Amino acid sequence: MADEVTSPTPVYAQLKEAIRKERPVALATVIEGPNLGSKLLIEPAGLSGEVVSAGTLGNEDLDRVAGRDMLGELSAGRTGIRRYGPDGQARSDEVSVFIESFAPPPQMLIFGAVDFTAALANVAKFLGYRVTVCDARPMFATKKRFPRADVVAVDWPNRLLDEVGPHLSERDAIAVLTHDAKFDIPAITSALQTEVGYIGVMGSRRTHDDRTKRLIDAGLTDAELARLRSPIGIDIGGRTPEETAISIVAEIIALRTGRDIPALRDSQGAIHRS
Repeated sequence: MADEVTSPTPVYAQLKEAIRKERPVALATVIEGPNLGSKLLIEPAGLSGEVVSAGTLGNEDLDRVAGRDMLGELSAGRTGIRRYGPDGQARSDEVSVFIESFAPPPQMLIFGAVDFTAALANVAKFLGYRVTVCDARPMFATKKRFPRADVVAVDWPNRLLDEVGPHLSERDAIAVLTHDAKFDIPAITSALQTEVGYIGVMGSRRTHDDRTKRLIDAGLTDAELARLRSPIGIDIGGRTPEETAISIVAEIIALRTGRDIPALRDSQGAIHRS
């Protein structure tokens, strides 16, 4: 008797909706073994760790194990084949499952409509990021000044992050490019409440030290402060906005790939050498 295949209609409907609304979602399909063609869809539901699912690969144990792997693949934006036993056993290969990750473009949120912002927005768009520029000053935060940005928001960073923060993941990046404490501090403290993979903050070493004192006074812990890449970027001697933008995205790429880099955060002396 042929293995029974779960009807894919509800799965495809949820998949279509998630992709249309640019929500990250993973789809698993049995391509070899029992329940051939069965499908399981997993969609994260925010920072709480809850997920929304549809379909099944054949039994609850296999769904549980494959679902865990699907979330891992989705977080990394990977697609590939996993092999299990009929009940999800890790050291068996009777069941082959093809896991597809449908992840929207990674996001880069740039706080501060300053001279360096346009250059960073341009480089980030070239690398495939969905770019948001945010500044509370309407005369500076304009689409005319930042035509490559997907969104130019006239708002305070903590209010914007209250809205979009729960949907950010380790694939996303935040760059704080201002030197204004009333803007920087809420931007950084709110960014640290997200699961964003990169938080870079512009400024000299003196600015960094002064800012760190303010952040400690605001209640941030050593572990939270360790997440900050400040001064921002790698030590390539960049001076222009374009060179600085390259140093920032280079740091993001190196952190994602696990490479050792000459980060400005970890070096000593002047950032700009004569």
